Amino acid sequence: MQLAGKHVVVVGGSQGIGLETARLATQAGATVTIMGRSLEKLQAARDRLSHVHTVAMNIADEDAVHQAFAEVASIDHVYIAAGSFVGGKILDGSVEQFRPAIESRLWGSVYVIRAAAPKIPAGGSVTLTGGLSTDRPVVGAWVTSVATAAAEQLSRALSLELAPIRVNAIAPGWTDTPMWDDILGAAKQGAFQDVATKIPTGRLATAEEAARAVIFLMSNPAITGEVIHTDGGHRYV
Repeated sequence: MQLAGKHVVVVGGSQGIGLETARLATQAGATVTIMGRSLEKLQAARDRLSHVHTVAMNIADEDAVHQAFAEVASIDHVYIAAGSFVGGKILDGSVEQFRPAIESRLWGSVYVIRAAAPKIPAGGSVTLTGGLSTDRPVVGAWVTSVATAAAEQLSRALSLELAPIRVNAIAPGWTDTPMWDDILGAAKQGAFQDVATKIPTGRLATAEEAARAVIFLMSNPAITGEVIHTDGGHRYV
């Protein structure tokens, strides 16, 4: 009911949590625009969700972000789902290989917020994506931990700076999304089963379950500066 007639923009919404957020927002009566980098994935999103608008845009390109949002008349809620997992130890490889994690979750979010905020009314919202790695870093994924922590802290800081626009974040744990197909390949199901045995819920969250947290943050006008965890309690074990 809170989203009926509203305009929701999902950045990085062509698959995973972003796509599920777009689907749920559409079901709630919102007009939805999905922005993403891959034309192929955007087309697939349009095929799955027939009543969405799509815009091709690279979140790491500030000019492209501003151009994309310049074509949008008004916005009520933005969810920034874009973000990548970058593995590797800090003493290995080149610094350049680690930059995409920071570029998307921190600077990409900054570009989106600078472009979108002037079009968001009081009580509208921005939701960012942090992650389990903020609280439970692992060897070989230091830059991802830094990136998710930056996104979560950005939501807290900007809840004050952008008020009365609300700014929050979700912090997903291991979630069954297409991202892991690229990272783990054939080892995905075995890795998922191993993780599931270690967390309190005994199962991984689905992309829809994480997306429901995003919809909740958009819909509740009393919440700002919060981080909602959808990790099944993984950060405690």
